[in-house]
Amino acid sequence: MRKTRLHAAAAACSLLVGLTFPMSPARASASESSSADSLSAVDLVTAAPTLAGRMAAVRVAKTINYYPSDAGWSAMWTGFDTTRIETDLARAAALGADNVRVIVFPQTHGYPQPKPEYTERLRKFISIAEANNLTVKITLFDWWAGYTDVAASITWAKTVLAPYVNDPRVIAVELKNEFQPNDAASVAWIRQLIPAIRVAAQAMPLTLSVDGSTGAAGMAKIKSSLTSTPLDYYDFHFYGNSERALAEIRKAQAAVAPDVVVIGETGVSSAVGSEGEQAAYLARVFRAAKEAGVGSVAPWTLNDFSEGAIPSNSAVSTMPAQYRFGLYRADGTPKLSASVARTAWTTGTMPNSFLNLGFEAAAIDSPWRQNVPAAGTAVITTGMARSGSYSARFSDTTRTSAGLPSLVISPITPVQAGYRWRAEAFARGINATGTTEMALSWFDVNGKWISQDLSNRLPVGNTSWTKLVVEAIAPAGATAVQLHLKSGDNTGSVWFDDVAMS
Repeated sequence: MRKTRLHAAAAACSLLVGLTFPMSPARASASESSSADSLSAVDLVTAAPTLAGRMAAVRVAKTINYYPSDAGWSAMWTGFDTTRIETDLARAAALGADNVRVIVFPQTHGYPQPKPEYTERLRKFISIAEANNLTVKITLFDWWAGYTDVAASITWAKTVLAPYVNDPRVIAVELKNEFQPNDAASVAWIRQLIPAIRVAAQAMPLTLSVDGSTGAAGMAKIKSSLTSTPLDYYDFHFYGNSERALAEIRKAQAAVAPDVVVIGETGVSSAVGSEGEQAAYLARVFRAAKEAGVGSVAPWTLNDFSEGAIPSNSAVSTMPAQYRFGLYRADGTPKLSASVARTAWTTGTMPNSFLNLGFEAAAIDSPWRQNVPAAGTAVITTGMARSGSYSARFSDTTRTSAGLPSLVISPITPVQAGYRWRAEAFARGINATGTTEMALSWFDVNGKWISQDLSNRLPVGNTSWTKLVVEAIAPAGATAVQLHLKSGDNTGSVWFDDVAMS
């Protein structure tokens, strides 16, 4: 039924593409946005599109960034594979996604007049998305720096977008991927592009994204540069420390308030850490976004990339980490991150089970990290579990100037100063010596250590399972916390199991 309604709406609206629109820019008012928020998701994408209705969809879109695993960036279009795209978008929809972001490259699609075969490929992609109940966000002008060619830029953008101006399957347009607000030429260019697109597509929300390093300060500079040609919302690409995600998201919101912020890209490469660390990263960002009132978080990206999948003319192709951001491996098997996205999109919750607090997960799925490994490392082992089959063992440890060796985890729930925290774990020792304890270590928004709170210590010698508990109030300025399971100067062995944090 939904598909039929979409086709009918698209057909009716296509008659309007050639009409001339008023010159004044249109933006969604607060009252329009509130009204649109009361519509159902189906209403938002099947009714004749309005700016307010599309903005309502933008605010809650369950977006996935997408390229095929064997054809990243422009290679997706030059080697367009409908069968693979159909399989992938079905997989994204099965996770709970309802929107997909697709990036269009002028040099690939034909500039300033798009090539008919590439226009058809974009049309086909949107059709495949529709078949999987996914709306689309279109990003223009990636790999682009032709800022002096304003007239041709406008011609190209308007031609690409013309079929979708009133197509309910397309909910927003990002005019430039990872815009650089410190580039005067790009600012002059975008100031002319925005009003031209407004004339041709009054009901289409327009945005720009910033890269991870530009962040909130870049967003503020974009807004101050575009006071006469404002955007409809801002797209924050977050690749910072996930433990401090809430603080960073709030900085981004404050930079452009009261305008809407979405997180258009986020993630970490499993080539840098374990797949468990990748999953915990996404879990923290989803949870922090919810706390901040950001309703749309888009993981980068659906798939890992196989060797040779990223065009060699891109610097990205030389970076090993860029191949491993996916929710799925290049062979199509899911990582734990796929479960995180599914949980966020289908339940709206983010349980602590992704943190492997009982040490039962496979090593690849564990987000625990070793700290001060020069003084000793923890081994996940069987034979001494309090519950389940596994526990973490420290044996024959020392210490360094950096402190005691420890296993480290950070919670999914974001830290806010003044909130009370409690952590507990069970520990037991055989011929244990030295210091065995837990610590909550607090950090500020810049990652600077503030202080720590310690639990009771495990007695030396031979002990049965003993509960260690630390309770504390997050200090002023705290935006992140790490839980450390410590055992140093220990010539015997200590086991930890059944960790809990709240």
